[in-house]
Amino acid sequence: MGQKKSLPTWDLEAIYPTPEAWEKDFEKLRGLAKTCQSFQGKLATSAKTLREAFEALDAFSRLSDKVYVYASMKSDECLLVSENRARLGRAKALFAELAPCFAWFEPELLTIPPKTMKAFLKSPALSLYSRSIQETLRGREHTLSEPEERLLGMFSEVFSGPQSTFSILNNGDLTFGKLKNGDGVPMELTIGTYQQFMQESDRNIRKAAFRKLYSTYKQFRNTFATTLDFTIKRHAVAANVRHFPSSLAAALFPDNVPETVYRQLIETVHSRIPHLQRYLEVRRKMLHLEKLDMYDFYNPLLPECRHKVTWDEAVAMVKEALKPLGKEYCTILEKAFQQRWIDVPERKGKRGGGYSGGCYDTYPYILLNFQGTLNDVFTLVHELGHSMHSYYSRKYQPFHYHDYRIFVAEVASTTNEILLAEHLLAKTKDKDLRFYLLSHLADEIRTTIYRQTMFAEFELCIHEHAERQEPLTADLLEQEYYKLNETYHGIQADKLIALEWARVPHFYYNFYVYKYATGMSAAIQLANRICKEGKPALDDYFGFLKAGSSRDVLDIMRGAGVDLEKPDPVAAALDYFGTIVTRLEKLC
Repeated sequence: MGQKKSLPTWDLEAIYPTPEAWEKDFEKLRGLAKTCQSFQGKLATSAKTLREAFEALDAFSRLSDKVYVYASMKSDECLLVSENRARLGRAKALFAELAPCFAWFEPELLTIPPKTMKAFLKSPALSLYSRSIQETLRGREHTLSEPEERLLGMFSEVFSGPQSTFSILNNGDLTFGKLKNGDGVPMELTIGTYQQFMQESDRNIRKAAFRKLYSTYKQFRNTFATTLDFTIKRHAVAANVRHFPSSLAAALFPDNVPETVYRQLIETVHSRIPHLQRYLEVRRKMLHLEKLDMYDFYNPLLPECRHKVTWDEAVAMVKEALKPLGKEYCTILEKAFQQRWIDVPERKGKRGGGYSGGCYDTYPYILLNFQGTLNDVFTLVHELGHSMHSYYSRKYQPFHYHDYRIFVAEVASTTNEILLAEHLLAKTKDKDLRFYLLSHLADEIRTTIYRQTMFAEFELCIHEHAERQEPLTADLLEQEYYKLNETYHGIQADKLIALEWARVPHFYYNFYVYKYATGMSAAIQLANRICKEGKPALDDYFGFLKAGSSRDVLDIMRGAGVDLEKPDPVAAALDYFGTIVTRLEKLC
């Protein structure tokens, strides 16, 4: 009998061949930080001096990224190795220690007299950094004096107290007890295992897990309401102190996104809610239920459709599915497998889940925990989308602009997922597999566009309450959340779903979740354009992949052919969802 083929692991020696090599760069960081600090008080001297200060900051950031990435990924390889954990801890401690060496830079930049800065910006010496400077100057009216900014900085940890309290309570102190899973084995119900229970085929198990989880949250509803109330108040106060008209305007300012994009997203999703409710009706029929409830949203519609996939088969599927992205893309994609960007196998001590990582001076690495399911193939193609986006942005942008914004971070990964799903659908006539693929697509869009937009609408609602000086009591939060849940899903759900707001960490992130919805909408339009139009669409798409943060996010997306200031991309994405629902209805 032949020996079982081992799964590939990533090559971190390409970053540092030995731990000693890492130590040498780690020791260099103090000197680089000292060089940065040497420019304090001198930024207004000349355009050349200002450029040199930017270069010093970039040099520190570039090396610190490399030092941190190695320490972090080495730790993720095996969390049980104390040497790896210690290395990462040392890196974090050093960065915290050196933070004051850079905190002065932006406030001092803003004190440069406008006339002097205008002359500086005409100098060729600052051509590379002109965009960064203009971005900083755009925030001048929202930036306080240096003493005020320093004082606020000193209170930053205190201000994050409610969020930290939520995190400790939610992830540490709450206990939910045990339940028997589908195999009859008692299993601890936790934040992590809850989704496993929600995917059980036995509805009684799902219902029991749902009610057990939310009944526990109900006991602490007032505590969770208080932590969220003070977090939202902090957003409102910060917006007011920095002279923004609203919390929403303050949150969207860094990406230069107008409020209309956010509000228009909600309006457009509302206009396509009937598609969502049609899909939920498909679920109800497939599950043979008289009435659908919230614990019926995540279990597979065809649990018997369990296609096992080897690693080699997964790689072949991905390569074939991404051929529409062109020869150059596929040639670079091959490097991911030849140069060992990917740590594939699940093993004891390894960090769970999956991610795309790396930095400017490393491969765009990927961590997986491959178990041979179709879901794992989608995870692979998703993370490759991130890594290929990083590869192109790092290759075509200078270090200063290589790191793309969160607003566009999920676009390339989701584009890849759409291409894979449509490729597999085109190849198979197997009814069960087609149903699995279509329901997978439908659930991705449901959870990423509809669900995240519902979250975004709830965020807007509670911030507006706070800006009217209305306390966010548990009663108010439950009332508003249940009302939205009913509007989106069109069902009289178990009343305990009104407590869901209590366990969602994203509500502490200050208008973050809408980016998931706009990102997926953009990805669907891009994937459809690539498949229909070929080279013109590809040229636009590669412009997006190469852009990094060299332009505003909305301009980058417009260049790719997606204008998110108009309702069209979101409407088209949800109409695509509607066609998926129609295809599912025909298979029922």
